[in-house]
Amino acid sequence: MKRQNVRTLSLVVTTFTYLLIGAAVFDALESKEEEKRDMLLRVSSNSLKAKYNITEEDYKMIELMIIEYKPHKAGPQWKFAGSFYFATVVLAMIGYGHSTPVTAGGKAFCMAYAMIGIPLGLIMFQSIGERLNKAASIIIRQIKKYMKCHKVEATEMNLMFATGMLSTIIITTGAAVFSRYEGWTYFDSFYYCFVTLTTIGFGDYVALQNDNALINKPGYVTLSLVFILFGLAVVAASINLLVLKFMTIGPEESRKDDQDLQSSSHHVFALEGEMMNVNGKLLAGHTFIEDDFDQTSVCSCNCLGLNHPDNERLLFEGCYHPSNIVLNSTLSTKRASV
Repeated sequence: MKRQNVRTLSLVVTTFTYLLIGAAVFDALESKEEEKRDMLLRVSSNSLKAKYNITEEDYKMIELMIIEYKPHKAGPQWKFAGSFYFATVVLAMIGYGHSTPVTAGGKAFCMAYAMIGIPLGLIMFQSIGERLNKAASIIIRQIKKYMKCHKVEATEMNLMFATGMLSTIIITTGAAVFSRYEGWTYFDSFYYCFVTLTTIGFGDYVALQNDNALINKPGYVTLSLVFILFGLAVVAASINLLVLKFMTIGPEESRKDDQDLQSSSHHVFALEGEMMNVNGKLLAGHTFIEDDFDQTSVCSCNCLGLNHPDNERLLFEGCYHPSNIVLNSTLSTKRASV
């Protein structure tokens, strides 16, 4: 138990340290660029106001119109194709934020839909991931048989390698497809695929938002939905194997500690309620259990001691049997227990 508490505390400290490192790196990489963008926007807005004699209120209205119009440049977002895409994003917990319900009924239904749909989606992805792991184990077994390996069973590391490779293939292939259809660079497309399949869903890059793709490109819409659903199942299977690998480290350590404790317990015996090691060291407790006798003694000669006045007389009697007297009267011994 103590080791598990120490392990939990170390995980908390490690995670918090990792967050601090990430914050420092993002600050160093992005803060200066953000300041540059803000300065350029202020200069551009001031020059635009001066050039066209736009008041501050009118400029804010123009900003609001542009921001509200931007998510809908792909055309209507709430026709069936766009609604199906939104429902998929909700069920997969990606949450791009490219379109959101504005009516009270839509918001209420979205919450109820997510409460049922998210667990259903997790179960579906888990089931597909299990089938993929099963298929991968069969393929790995056949490959090992063909290569005449000594052990043909698929290990956990083999499955992690297989699902990791399949996840990499899906992300790299999807990046090439989205780079062609969306006009992004390959790196930006790879970034979009990774953010999507890990359900981070920043929303800075969202597919199907150009040239009325939701209406004019049904094939591309279908391909995007298949990429999201199948890719999530594969990546989820890979991540689950990795998480399970980390989770089994703690139980293995606890099991090892239990085995060490059991092996050491074979060298311990109990005497009158006392736990003693084989070298005579007292392990637990410091008081003897009182019997019906005033004194209990254990010594090598099985008597109360040579200095006792009654024993000096008994030792010279030929009928004296110290072992019988002691065992039947004053000595009480328990069987060694483990």
